[in-house]
This record gives sequence, structure tokens and C-alpha cells, in this order.
Amino acid sequence: MSGKGKVFLDTNLFIYSYDDRDPIKRSMARELIRTVTFDRTGVISYQVVQEFFHVLLVKAAGKLNTEDAQQVLATVFRPLLAVHSSVALFGDAIHLQKRHRLSWYDSLIVAAAQQSGCAILYTEDLQHGQRFGDLVVTNPFR
Repeated sequence: MSGKGKVFLDTNLFIYSYDDRDPIKRSMARELIRTVTFDRTGVISYQVVQEFFHVLLVKAAGKLNTEDAQQVLATVFRPLLAVHSSVALFGDAIHLQKRHRLSWYDSLIVAAAQQSGCAILYTEDLQHGQRFGDLVVTNPFR
């Protein structure tokens, strides 16, 4: 699924990988995460980790216990985490938010994907095929 350089995975893919309500999306998300982790093309930002744990530990309390959360952090997120918060990231996000009229959190995701040199941003939160310079948005469930 990745094939062309680095790819950025948005939070929703990780959420779906734990969501029993949609087995098809769960399976697709797990396969994409597995593939880009194995071929070392996958990238995430600090924001993805924060949002994931907020949903699975707080909003869906009981969906993930603390021991499992530690395991996910060590085995799933650690090899993918490449973009940390910085003044440059926030500055780029501010520019993207204004120029493309994105939400603040979407602008942070796009900025992180661009800063890490990704060719593809896998998400269903933005328009499939939308371009931000060399970065192309792809809905993996489409």
C-alpha cells in the first residue's frame, strides 16, 4: 500500500485498528500499520500518540488498559514516532491553517507529514487526492 517513500499515518488508522464495530476497517488499518512498520516507511507525530491514548484510555475507558498501552507505545508507536513538537512545526501549521482553511489539528498533521518528507498522508479526515505541495492525501478505506 505504501510503495513510494515515506508515509504518514493519521490517528484514525490506529483507532480503527482497535475498533470492533467495523471489522473491515480494523483489518485494513492493521494491515497498513503492519506493512509500513515492516518496510520502515511509516511515520507518525507526537500528536498521533496523544490523540490515540486520549481516545483509548479516556474517551473509551476500559478499551485499553495501562499495561496494553505501554505495550502499544513500545512496539507500535516507538518505531514510527519521528516528529516531535517544535516551534517550526507550530509555525508551519499556522501557515497551513490559514492558507488551506484547515482545522488546527489537521494543520498539525499536515505540517508533521511535510516536515518528515512523506509523500502520502493516510487519513480519512481530509479530502482524498488533496495535495499539499508534494504531499498527497489518501483515504485508505476508499
